[in-house]
Amino acid sequence: MTIDYQGATAESIKHHYDVSNDFFALWLDADLTYTCALWDEGDTLESAQQRKLDHLIEGARAGGARRVLDVGCGWGSLLGRLVHTHGVQQAVGLTLSDSQAERLRELALPRTEVRVENWLDHEPEEGYDAIISIGAFEHFARTGLSRTERVAAYREFFERCRDWLPKGGRLALQTNIKGNNVRMDRQTVRDLLFIIDIIFPESEIPALSEVIEAGEKRFDVVSLRNDPDHYSRTCQEWLNRLRANREQAVKCAGEENVANYERYLGATVGHFANRHLGLSRIILEAV
Repeated sequence: MTIDYQGATAESIKHHYDVSNDFFALWLDADLTYTCALWDEGDTLESAQQRKLDHLIEGARAGGARRVLDVGCGWGSLLGRLVHTHGVQQAVGLTLSDSQAERLRELALPRTEVRVENWLDHEPEEGYDAIISIGAFEHFARTGLSRTERVAAYREFFERCRDWLPKGGRLALQTNIKGNNVRMDRQTVRDLLFIIDIIFPESEIPALSEVIEAGEKRFDVVSLRNDPDHYSRTCQEWLNRLRANREQAVKCAGEENVANYERYLGATVGHFANRHLGLSRIILEAV
């Protein structure tokens, strides 16, 4: 089955990620890593984010690779880790955010190409040794699509990735997923609707079964872990930093934006802890 939906529009992505680079810099880590960290005892936010990047890079067997694709590259923390720490010869990043691309151009990372481009429009001149996508999968379908339509949209992504990889090449994927605790009070439902409508328009959180089904006959699952507690802790850390820098945040993004982000981050701390949401890190191998 094919559908016409092409994933979240550039306008919807800009609505969230183009608020202000300075705003995000006030509460993310130094590399502006805007995805769930991987925590261990004694970690700072910075070290936990680097551990997450290394986990996915190693899982994808991207270290020392000739070409690696980052789908949804954000402000470039993974790209920087690939070329500075893991010896990747060429890293290609895709984003739909002009603000993110602008910062990456300022960083001028070596051996790195950044494209303001939807993965559906990506036509590389040659393939990749590994692909990594962190926190982008949630934008590949929108609320209102049926399960069949969502799986078809996700399958298109896996088919593209399979075409870009050699047999045995790996895809490392990190995405939010629906949780298994379906007992939600009215406030929880309102919070989740607020996050989709106001913070992340044109997005949908997939069920883990949808992700696995969409990749069947294209990829084998090598490993999978679910880390909702890690995201609860990450969101709490972000919220603490935002509150500590609230006055400056209002100057950067305005009172309404700051209040919306405080509500969003505060709500997600509880939703991950209560298993209304999950966080999957999946390593897949092309068959």
